[in-house]
Amino acid sequence: MKKFLPFILALPLCLAATQAVAAINVLACEPEWAALATEIGGERVKASSATTGLQDPHRIEARPSLIARTRNADLLACTGLELEVGWLPILLQQSGNAKIAAGQPGNFEAGSVVARLDVPSRLDRSDGDVHAAGNPHIQQDPRNILKIGEALSRRLAALDPAGASYYQSRYAGFASRWTAAMQKWEQQLAPLKGTAIVEHHKNMEYLMQWVGLKQVGTLEPKPGVEPSAAHLNELLGQLQKQPARMVIRAAYQDGRASEWLAQHAKIPAVVLPFTVGGDEQAKDLFSLFDDTVARLLEGIK
Repeated sequence: MKKFLPFILALPLCLAATQAVAAINVLACEPEWAALATEIGGERVKASSATTGLQDPHRIEARPSLIARTRNADLLACTGLELEVGWLPILLQQSGNAKIAAGQPGNFEAGSVVARLDVPSRLDRSDGDVHAAGNPHIQQDPRNILKIGEALSRRLAALDPAGASYYQSRYAGFASRWTAAMQKWEQQLAPLKGTAIVEHHKNMEYLMQWVGLKQVGTLEPKPGVEPSAAHLNELLGQLQKQPARMVIRAAYQDGRASEWLAQHAKIPAVVLPFTVGGDEQAKDLFSLFDDTVARLLEGIK
């Protein structure tokens, strides 16, 4: 009996240690929210993303494996603003996971805590793929990341009250490092203020507002409508009167139209990672913006 005594005494400590790092299972709709949950949740969360940086978040297939992951989630962290409207309702319905249903504490919408751009004054399908709640690509402005991080830390604390002080401390540390990084990025990007650009899809608006870029055209004639040869030629003619310094697209978007315009307008085609995992450099939120800033600066050289 004596030889088992140390093991018996140590058992409660082992169980307590296991419980201390018991993870909240976070399923993010996009990689940026999985990265943010990891920054704030640390060892108390296990975060993964339903999509990758090389997928269009508008168009995802609700595969059985993704439904199974949704079934096991404690917290669903998504952009909202209708970005996932084509696939997320299917996941929620098929998973039967009531705790992450809309309106429940386990359902977190990042878009609900930031100021939205491009909220339409009217809804008409002839205008293309327009989001009624506004432009959903909010992760392109690092100031939004800070606001969303604060709201996410409160939601994690609500789901895991024992870890409330831990989440608060993690967010405070993240906010300090993020604020310093934003100051650095804004200093680096100062020469870009007022720069005219062409974008592929209207998904760079938050980035443009933060940096001070000026959009003078889009490769898509309407949101969600693929570029046609006629539209590209019309855009090329427009740029002869109102030149742009670069044409920008996200890593997940087809590069043929931007490369055509870059060649004919003699401007750089800049590919931005857009989210965590969009390229090899964008491994987390900090390196995502480091790489984005570097690519934009390279574009005006």
